[in-house]
Amino acid sequence: MPKVYVVNKSTHDFSGAKKFGKLIYCTEGRMNRFDTNNMLRKFSDAMRNSNKDDYILLCSLNVMNAMACATFAWKHGTLNLLLYKDRTYMERNHKFGKSIK
Repeated sequence: MPKVYVVNKSTHDFSGAKKFGKLIYCTEGRMNRFDTNNMLRKFSDAMRNSNKDDYILLCSLNVMNAMACATFAWKHGTLNLLLYKDRTYMERNHKFGKSIK
């Protein structure tokens, strides 16, 4: 079963994303938007056992989403996003390689 990496655990109800996989919270609570090194460590630790079929659920600070996506894409060469729209989640899948500039 795939995993859904939630960028930050907050008061939002993420239960609708469970149909895509097991929810894994990468961070929790307030984060310092300028402490990107700490973010990278947290995302690397949280995604240690991730695989290319897992998802990133975007939420929280833009810089955190950027760091989470970069971590996942660097590790797997793919990026599977879950985006919230009209009270449901939609997936978007991307592959990266040398041909992309």
